Order: sequence, then C-alpha cells, then structure tokens
Amino acid sequence: MATVSLKNIYKIYDNNVTAVSDFNLEIADKEFIVLVGPSGCGKSTTLRMVAGLEDISKGELYIDGKLVNDVEAKDRDIAMVFQSYALYPHMTVRENMAFPLKLRKVDKQEINRRVQQAAEILDIVQYLDRKPKALSGGQRQRVAIGRAIVREPKVLLMDEPLSNLDAKLRNQMRAELIKLRQRIDTTFIYVTHDQTEAMTLGDRIVIMKDGVVQQIGTPQEVFDTPNNLFVAGFIGTPQMNFFRGSLEKAGEGYQIQCMGATLSVTAEQAARLAAGGQSGGEVIVGVRPEHIQLQAQEENAISATVEVSELMGSEVYLHAVVGSGEAAQDVVMRIPTTDLPAQYRGNVPYGTRMHFTFSSQLVHLFDPATEKSLFC
Repeated sequence: MATVSLKNIYKIYDNNVTAVSDFNLEIADKEFIVLVGPSGCGKSTTLRMVAGLEDISKGELYIDGKLVNDVEAKDRDIAMVFQSYALYPHMTVRENMAFPLKLRKVDKQEINRRVQQAAEILDIVQYLDRKPKALSGGQRQRVAIGRAIVREPKVLLMDEPLSNLDAKLRNQMRAELIKLRQRIDTTFIYVTHDQTEAMTLGDRIVIMKDGVVQQIGTPQEVFDTPNNLFVAGFIGTPQMNFFRGSLEKAGEGYQIQCMGATLSVTAEQAARLAAGGQSGGEVIVGVRPEHIQLQAQEENAISATVEVSELMGSEVYLHAVVGSGEAAQDVVMRIPTTDLPAQYRGNVPYGTRMHFTFSSQLVHLFDPATEKSLFC
C-alpha cells in the first residue's frame, strides 16, 4: 500500500529522442490507475521507469514519499506482471509463485501460507502442482499475477497482461482483475492500449499520445468531457464522428450550423463558450455514434447514404456517407434495432437514404487549429 508521485518525468534516449515528456501524476494509496494510448505513446516506458527497469532522464519519482530515482528495482517493493507471463517452464506453479519469496529468504511456512492464499484468491489451487505448459493462457496469466501478489508489494504494475488472450478469455480475466482489486490492498498501475480495459478497470485513466499526457480523469469524465480531438476520438466504441461546422452568435446565445442542420446551444454550453471568449467561426462538431437519432423527416436533419450495416442483435451499426464529392464525410451510427423502420430490422440495404439528427446537449465542439475542446 503506497502513494506514487511522478514529477516532471522525462525519458530521453540517444539522439535526443524523447519517449516521455513532462509526465506529472499523483497516485493515491490503493488507487487503480490505467495508462492508455496507442502503440508508441510512452505508456510502457513510464511503467518501466516506475519499476526501475528504465533510468529516469529528468524528474523525480517518489514511492510512499521516498525518492527512488536511484533505488534498484529489487529494493522498491514493487511487483510487475508482464505481457509474456515470464514463467519458468521447468518449475511447477507452486515453485513459480514461491520463487521470489525464496530469493528473499522468507520462512518456508510463510511461503506456503502466502502461495496458498494467493492461489485461493486466483482460483488456481488445483493447478499448483502442474507445470506452465499444462495450463491455458488464462491460467498462466493467473499464475503470473499470483507470483506478483505473494510478495505483498506496495505497488503492483501490470504491462498489458491480457493482450495475449482471446476475446472471451480477456473479458473473463478483466472481471477477475476487478474482483482481485477488491481482495488485495495495494496500489495498481496498469498499462493497456485497449480502451475497454481502461474504462472498466481504472479509478482514473491517463491518456497518452507521443509521450505526452493528453488528459487525466475518471472514465466518465474523459468520456463526457474530452479535452481535445485525440481523446474524443480515442475513447468510445465506435469512435466519435467529426463534422465540419460553424458556430454563430444568436441573440444572447449561440447556434451551430452542421451539414445543413441548425442546432441551438444549451444555456450551460453558451456560458462556457462566452467564458472562453468565443465569438463564432469554423468548428469541428463531435457526436458519438450512440447519440445519433434517426428522423423520418428531412427538415432540419442531416441526410446520409448507407454503405455498410452491421447487425449486432439489439442494435445495428450503420456506416454511411454525408454529402458528396470533396465535401463527403463518413459517419457511423449506433442505432437500437427497435428504432429502425420495420422493413430495415433484418438488414439495411446499400444505398438506403437515412435522415438523422442529434441533441445539442450531447455535442462536442473543437477548435480546428488547436484541436482543443471549446467547452473545457
């Protein structure tokens, strides 16, 4: 159980290549933090600096209030779970889990107690005398987690531990991690490129791009109020739709012109725009696929031509095109099957014309030049 503090952390490689730039984060005791972003964003490098496997180029790292920049990895009282499991093939599950305790010369009875306790938490008691080759991917990952938690570390680090598993097993293991978090008292730092894992596991999410932190917040905060265009497009499945539009003053408030439709801005949104000194101009309008509503009439709606429909059972994903020629824009709509006209509930044919709209309350506006949200 520990707090972790990263202050102005940089990782700079040869030829002045910066992998992580000015990383700042305060992690509370027993908090579950998820670092998420595309490949090459610096999330694993940051985790390895916390673990002591990478040197810190600049900045300060504190664990439980103690500066650990120059402390060896083995002396930081942390444990790490790797993507590749890293189990010893010649040892049984019991021996794998006990190995880090043997290195520390822990009493044999205490080793047996901790291994048994961890095996019960992870539901792998029946596999203790097997070797890794006799286990499935999910079982091996549980053993790797068990080997980490027997040490009772202050901080548990996980580097994409579920990425080698198939989709069904990944969902199952994600649920297991949520249960595990309730049963052991430790601080978690978890790295993933999968936003579903980030949204379901984390108390807070740190979204990174090109070594720079884009936003830190709870899963709901980053979903509802993304700081910029990257965060808005990265969080959410399918990703947010972006349209070219314009913002205009309308009396005491504002209105949005978007692809032939006019939307009135809410009083709360207008207050934020006014506070930011917005007078109008070109904007990028962001709308999540699930916030789009089909409309029977063409009046004050956006018209689109369906190119692909994906029936998901209770809902359908419609991939469509708005406009034509150079002005054409792709749009994805996530529509409940019950909201479709009866003749389209089995399939929406290619070329079908649909009219849609969306509530201004659920719209996100971004500056085309800076890509920052106009509501933040």
